[in-house]
Amino acid sequence: MGSTAHNPSRRHRVVIVGGGFGGVRAAKALKRLPVDVTLIDRNNHHLFQPLLYQVATGVLSPGQVAPALRSLFRGQDNVRVLMGEVERFDLDRRVVHAVAQHEMEIPYDTLIVAAGATHSYFGNDDWATAAPGMKTLDDANRVRSRILWSFELAEQAQTQEERDALLTFVVVGAGPTGVELAGQIAILARRILKKEHRAIDPRAARVVLLDAAPTVLPPFPEKLRDHAAHDLRKLGVDVEVGQMAVDIDDEGIEVRATDGDGSTRRIASRTVLWAAGVQASPLARMLADASGTSSDRAGRLLVRHDLTLPVHPEVFAIGDMVSRPGVPGVAQAAIQEGKYVAKVISTRLNEYPAPPSFSYKDKGTMATIGRTRAVASVRGVKLTGQLAFYIWAFVHVAYLVGWGNRFEAVARWMWTIVARNRRERLISPASLLSDEQVHEEIEATRTRSKVAA
Repeated sequence: MGSTAHNPSRRHRVVIVGGGFGGVRAAKALKRLPVDVTLIDRNNHHLFQPLLYQVATGVLSPGQVAPALRSLFRGQDNVRVLMGEVERFDLDRRVVHAVAQHEMEIPYDTLIVAAGATHSYFGNDDWATAAPGMKTLDDANRVRSRILWSFELAEQAQTQEERDALLTFVVVGAGPTGVELAGQIAILARRILKKEHRAIDPRAARVVLLDAAPTVLPPFPEKLRDHAAHDLRKLGVDVEVGQMAVDIDDEGIEVRATDGDGSTRRIASRTVLWAAGVQASPLARMLADASGTSSDRAGRLLVRHDLTLPVHPEVFAIGDMVSRPGVPGVAQAAIQEGKYVAKVISTRLNEYPAPPSFSYKDKGTMATIGRTRAVASVRGVKLTGQLAFYIWAFVHVAYLVGWGNRFEAVARWMWTIVARNRRERLISPASLLSDEQVHEEIEATRTRSKVAA
């Protein structure tokens, strides 16, 4: 079993893998402790994922939801930020192996892994190219480009059949992300773009929200689920619950009713977006293999009551990559876990009694449907409409990093509501390429460079 002892002749070394909510909160909570913190992430930014769909639909700019990681620790001298890809964990030697320009070995006394989650296509990974999801900034840019590109292609379509397929947008998954994304696409088509095209009427676009579950927003109270479905339909969204995706390709999606006779039907669509499932980051499997820790069906680690690995008390795992009873995979849970882990480290360094087991404090669930429509459940109080929207906006603005981003987000929301316009409507040709195409282009460029040399 690993030990938590440390060498008193040097400062305690804490390595944090992941610059999301849990990792950043843990690093900030360690500010006044005599520790040296190294934060490793494959990206140079901290992503405010709950507002990622607004980047995908042109409401907010990428910079407003993704401040640079280094900027978050400008005044915290005990934090070092490294941009790199973690390749493996050596728990016996207490070393994290990562690579960027060079291979790196980062030693630690305490390790915190907060690597988050990624898309789950339930065993159908070949759907990823045809139906991108949204977990990263690149994902959001890709989705925005695909949505806007579909309207551009519809303007040039030669047949009504082609035009209809281009103007049909299917969102798979009716959780908060799917509901919010479908609502924003409907608003974009019916209110923002309605006077900007000549050969098509964007208001004729069809937005379909699919889910195998019998209702939208399954974790929410029934009253709020029904209200959200009603608001979506008022926006023009076709809400089709009890419908399971069977196959997805570049030309559309095949679905089957969960309570039907097994027959399928096809929806012709050039833009299918995935918001149906998540699974733990591949780093969770890497950490499980290195430590012998068990995981659930979604690849999430089964950690102890204090968020440590069963046989490695010096290793913490937090956020969406772990499974704890009663703890949902939301930003607030990761934030609370990050604070808790810092408290555990503090008690260990000061040789105080260990704090009680981690306990999640539910601060409510909420989702927006569009403009000033929202639903929220806060400590048993169920809210809808404008009041729910204002609470949603206040909470999200409060958790945005930096006063500049907060003011800009509020200003953008007000602008989109009053002016019915969106400034962030750039179509990036590179974003329209799949990851495989991007890698092929990089390799082709390298080959051309070698030939030229």
